[in-house]
Amino acid sequence: MSFIAEVAARRVPVVARAATVQAPRQFSTTFAAQKTVTETAKDTLKTVDRKVSDKLVDGINASSKAAEKVAGKTTEANYKAAGSAEEIRGKAKGEAEELKGKAKGVAKEAEGKVKGAMQ
Repeated sequence: MSFIAEVAARRVPVVARAATVQAPRQFSTTFAAQKTVTETAKDTLKTVDRKVSDKLVDGINASSKAAEKVAGKTTEANYKAAGSAEEIRGKAKGEAEELKGKAKGVAKEAEGKVKGAMQ
């Protein structure tokens, strides 16, 4: 007998016996869908981690927006302060020029009085 025929002859009785004896089957489709405790814990931790990281990202975005607003207000205040400082300088310069003109006018007036008195 050839090797293949010999192996086939040995296996046929095993297959025949397995076909005649039926093993009891469990009728449950939920077992395959059930998760183990570790899988459930992993899923829970992933969900919590995701929610925490989302909140952290929201907090970072809010703080960067607040920083931008503060920087904008600071820059705006600096421009206003610079503008008011220049305005004050301009007013002071104008008043100084006005007083200078008055002083020159008084000096000319006094000079005219002195010349009028000398004549």
